[in-house]
Amino acid sequence: MSTIHEQAMNHVYQQVLQRLIGHLSRAGRTALQLLVQRIIVAAGGMEQVGDFKVLLAHGGGEVSSYTLALLRAAQLTIAGRAPRTFQLRVATLRHAGITDAQFDTLNRGYGRLFLHDDPRVELLMVENQEIQPFNHQRPASAAGREITQRARLMIGHMSAGDSRATLCNDTYLALGDFYQRVTTCNGGVHALVSGDSARKQGQFLAWLKKAAQAAGMPITKGRARSLNAVFARMEAWSAGYYHDVFGEHHELPETPSEGSHRHLSYIGIADLLEDVDLDSSSLLTEFMAFTPDPLGFHFSHPACSNPLLMVHLQGLQAECLRELDYEEGVEGFMQQAASYLRRLHVPEEWLAQAGTAEGRMLASTYAEAFFGVDETQLICLLFSPFIHHGERLEGYLRQCHPGMLVALPELHKVLQGKPSADMLQQWLTDTSGLPLPLLQHLYRKRPSVGVRRTRAAHGPAQAAQLSGR
Repeated sequence: MSTIHEQAMNHVYQQVLQRLIGHLSRAGRTALQLLVQRIIVAAGGMEQVGDFKVLLAHGGGEVSSYTLALLRAAQLTIAGRAPRTFQLRVATLRHAGITDAQFDTLNRGYGRLFLHDDPRVELLMVENQEIQPFNHQRPASAAGREITQRARLMIGHMSAGDSRATLCNDTYLALGDFYQRVTTCNGGVHALVSGDSARKQGQFLAWLKKAAQAAGMPITKGRARSLNAVFARMEAWSAGYYHDVFGEHHELPETPSEGSHRHLSYIGIADLLEDVDLDSSSLLTEFMAFTPDPLGFHFSHPACSNPLLMVHLQGLQAECLRELDYEEGVEGFMQQAASYLRRLHVPEEWLAQAGTAEGRMLASTYAEAFFGVDETQLICLLFSPFIHHGERLEGYLRQCHPGMLVALPELHKVLQGKPSADMLQQWLTDTSGLPLPLLQHLYRKRPSVGVRRTRAAHGPAQAAQLSGR
């Protein structure tokens, strides 16, 4: 970079900083100054800050977006006071629930902060356990979509059709591998910055722990002593969970490389955001052009992680498992969750449409587009007819496919691995969305320990478990 070009870019960066500060409230400016101090202290002083590398895991929500803006302002503030400033790594997990609109919002925010061409910034994306440069226009990996589809279907069957486990577990369990990869690649990082509250982090870890326990994993007592240990434990829970779900069909991923930094520092700023009104922050709405996608995946809201699919599953559960109409299942859920859905900025026209024939078609199309699962396969998942030697298979056929009842003994033979007609094998794979070896694996499995409960627990009462940030 020539001296003239460097001077020109420094002038641009200072303009960006001035605009950033101009959009900060008094509480935001206080948070910025305290963040600068915390980074300098964590780096070991102003003399060391130029060699300090900080990571932000950007989930696409307003908290991580605001945290990113503060980090950029801190980076540029230090650059104006010292010869060098800290390095910033921003990483996003690409999962099935992230939408094109969310990617556009991420990219737009990066552009407003002038991150794309700044050599002090790394923009990364992890998809299917592979680290890539961030590119919002890159299409989703076909292999990754197939892996996600099978994982969600298997989790759904193993959890006896639990909608929250089906929609959340695969994404949540991927975070252990994600953090290990983005903290160790390219020489690693020194610190992780997060705006999440301790309560929210505790809820997330409790979710993963519960999933691991449901898979029969022994849980280590005591708290992990470092962030590195926390991420390793999360990855171990994930590996154990998937080994239980897939058995011999589980393919172990390549282990992330060990980082060059033995101790990963944590810089939490949830306390700095307590007095910041994110909903009305012009930093997000105007400067960052942050636009939430209410129908995308929400890490912080497991009871409505993906509102369109969650509502659809409640309708299907009512229709198939509780002898109610689809509309009644949706209505029951909406009565519990409507106010919360409005806080997520779900469009009123969609709320009015939920439960109608048009709303059902929209949700079904969405499920097929993002998860590769049609309504027939979702209903099969909710019944979970194959687990525990097909104990629910007869009831499933009687209600959903009465014409196949005559073939019940032969279907059991297919699932037992005995010689059988190709036509029946194909029917099972088409109806479930799963290949025959996995169906035969399910046939030999019991449902997860944590879901051996009445089907009524899967109904609208789930909405009462909403949590937000």
